[in-house]
Amino acid sequence: MTASTPRVRFADAGEAADVAAFLARLIHYDKAAVVRLQAGGGALAVFGRPASFEVLAVRSARLAEGSGVSGGPGAPGGSGELDVTVSAGELLEGVDEGAAAVAVPSAVTGPPWAGVLPPKGGWERVPGLPSSVGVLRAVRAAVSEFRGRVEELDPAKRTRGELDRIGREVWSRPVGDTELPVRAAHAARVLGFLPSAESAGFRSGELSLWAAGAWLRLRTPYGAVVVRVVGGGAGLGVMPQV
Repeated sequence: MTASTPRVRFADAGEAADVAAFLARLIHYDKAAVVRLQAGGGALAVFGRPASFEVLAVRSARLAEGSGVSGGPGAPGGSGELDVTVSAGELLEGVDEGAAAVAVPSAVTGPPWAGVLPPKGGWERVPGLPSSVGVLRAVRAAVSEFRGRVEELDPAKRTRGELDRIGREVWSRPVGDTELPVRAAHAARVLGFLPSAESAGFRSGELSLWAAGAWLRLRTPYGAVVVRVVGGGAGLGVMPQV
């Protein structure tokens, strides 16, 4: 690491490990994944877009008190501010859990989604979301239905167009009495934001849904999934990642 390389210092080793786990999951689905980092106010937000889900995933981490970010043009004089898009793989390589820190790699030209992030304020809680057990059951039902309908197709009819049609129908369905598409909850599950077993549900209030304009945010104790609700369900990912 050179003197000009930004370095983020986490509040403790656990925060560093959580960010590393999130990056590893993103890379599992997309080896060329990129993330946008925003640091300020004593916290680091890591934004990523897991392949095929058409959602944004957000993992936040507490920074060391006083000087969470130092060095580099993005944090002059250790100001604690940082806003940059980088390779997820290179960022993961720079994580030092023992030192509770990460060296931020050089910036890359980000994809379009990195320039259109959800708003920081104006969020209001939305009713109608089931418990974590109910959300997990909805995800499992969607995965099972998608697989079953694909397996029932004649091999000659398993075209991309037909898979897209089934995917749009299954993954755009709302969760509970909300507008949140089940694909967003599915993304939360595969990224480790939702429990993998119904017996490990959250306490009341830990899983919640928030809205700001056209954005919906599924918030959990381990991270959040954000999606823009657009009429017609265009651009939905069709292949369930399990």
